[in-house]
Amino acid sequence: MIVAGIMSGTSADGVDVALLQIEDGPVEYGYETHPRLELLAHSAFPYSPRLRHAVLDAMNAPATSTAELARLNWRLGLAYADALRAILDRYPLKPELVGCHGQTLYHQAVPQTYLGARFACTWQAGEAAILAGELNLPVVSNFRPADVVAGGQGAPLVSLLDFVLFRHPVRGRILQNIGGIANITAIPPAAEAAQCIAFDCGPGNMVMDALMLKLYRRPMDRDGAIAAAGSVLTPVVHQALSHPYFRKRLPKTTGREEFGRAYAAEFLAQCRAWSRRKEDAVATATALTTATITAAYRRFCAPLMGSTQVDYIVSGGGARNATLMRMLTESLRANPCNVTTIDGFGLPSEAKEAAAFALLAWQTWHHRAGNLPAATGARRPAILGQITYV
Repeated sequence: MIVAGIMSGTSADGVDVALLQIEDGPVEYGYETHPRLELLAHSAFPYSPRLRHAVLDAMNAPATSTAELARLNWRLGLAYADALRAILDRYPLKPELVGCHGQTLYHQAVPQTYLGARFACTWQAGEAAILAGELNLPVVSNFRPADVVAGGQGAPLVSLLDFVLFRHPVRGRILQNIGGIANITAIPPAAEAAQCIAFDCGPGNMVMDALMLKLYRRPMDRDGAIAAAGSVLTPVVHQALSHPYFRKRLPKTTGREEFGRAYAAEFLAQCRAWSRRKEDAVATATALTTATITAAYRRFCAPLMGSTQVDYIVSGGGARNATLMRMLTESLRANPCNVTTIDGFGLPSEAKEAAAFALLAWQTWHHRAGNLPAATGARRPAILGQITYV
């Protein structure tokens, strides 16, 4: 099948679309089959400033109206349809299925009490019926709830793609995605699915982007140029590392609920107590991302790898931040890690997460589990998502 994957992440910067050809492979690795994937096309479509503002407001709002949320849900569905239509106008391909992650507005992986009941919950906005109707294609969406109901964190779900594409017979592989949140998949040499771990390290680009927007009115620190001109405020980084999330055991996931607008504002206030230079705040946020990724690798992943050489493969927007990549390479120098980007492995950084949801949609369509319980903490494998037919 040719399957379209659509992803919009916690950075809320836009929509990534990937078109994959997926077919069955040999029966192995704890799943019914090990599918073969070929990336056919991919492209990114930025949100308009007004739509991005609405998404960020909805993520951070302590209260909002039902009408506003309903309209945003449908508006995102139209944005996804426009993006898929645009890439199909460029490439003469005919997908048979769509996998759409949606835009996460709220993710509570740990059960809390609400109205007398205790439960976890998650919500990804983007009306799938619009996408199905506009493109005349079946759509698999809303992937996370089935894993949450099975006792998992609902994330990370990209781990299946990581395992399918990057498992190696003799080398350890770390798949480090740096989007709004930084998440990691660790695959020991010759691993089976149950031997992999995956989790969120902490903020990826989220705090950096928030500071850039506040201080420079820019959505991101392109190429890490601002951070490169600044000095890291080490005491602020050390204080930030005392956040309870970094002490949690696995499985664990996080999001804007912990590291969103309020966290960024407090982080900036701490930076200003040490320096009034704007570039120092951005450099310190970049160093925080580096420090949390490095600490997560050393605590959870390095023990799985032993003394083997490790390919540390970075994807996501952070892979384009030269200052962040330099800091990460230097920080991991003491470990046997070869830090590189995913581009050298035949999958462009911008396409990876969209490709993952194409694969998850294919799994669902064929009645196959899409989660890795060792990664999400679920009690069992689960078929993910809901299908909207045409």
